[in-house]
Amino acid sequence: MFTGIVEAIGEIKRVYPIENSVTHGLCLSISPGSLDLSDVKVGDSIAVNGVCLTITTLEQDLFMMNVSQETLNCTVGLDQVTMRVNLEKAMRLSDRLGGHLVSGHVDAIGIVTKFDSVGECFELTIQAPQSILRYLSHKGSIAVNGVSLTINAIASNEFSINLIPHTLAMTTLNELSPGMRVNLETDMLARYVAKLLDTQDEIGSKV
Repeated sequence: MFTGIVEAIGEIKRVYPIENSVTHGLCLSISPGSLDLSDVKVGDSIAVNGVCLTITTLEQDLFMMNVSQETLNCTVGLDQVTMRVNLEKAMRLSDRLGGHLVSGHVDAIGIVTKFDSVGECFELTIQAPQSILRYLSHKGSIAVNGVSLTINAIASNEFSINLIPHTLAMTTLNELSPGMRVNLETDMLARYVAKLLDTQDEIGSKV
């Protein structure tokens, strides 16, 4: 479990395929940047651009993670060498929840349609697929490439976010531009509420 508060910006240094009788996918070698790995061990989880991955090898200035083909099919940006990525270690139960509850399981891929400066801030607008629109709400939470953000406006199949200078400085969101694809994870509370409502509707239709 994560909070969507990025701790450091890392870089994918190497990508190579994994092909055996059990697994098909990629192995990533990632530089942690300023991320403190002193309390991290093999088997721990780190969110990489919003995707929860498990450390398989840990070195002084690198850590390695395997990515299944299923994960690659559902996400973006994990197969690009030199790609800068947002990193966050899994939260402790005693940590402050500065963002919102983030599982690291990407729901969909969005497309940036607008990234314009508004004074010192930037307005980020993203086109979301139909499958997640019901989980979006004004002033609700969403994770974009692993960053916990607040939705300012929703129109048709797009939502907008105001990015403050601190967020731009501490994450890779300042590298976005129209046409780029991003990992989206909706608020898990919204998903659970929607599931409960769907279940009630199903029960009601059978009575």
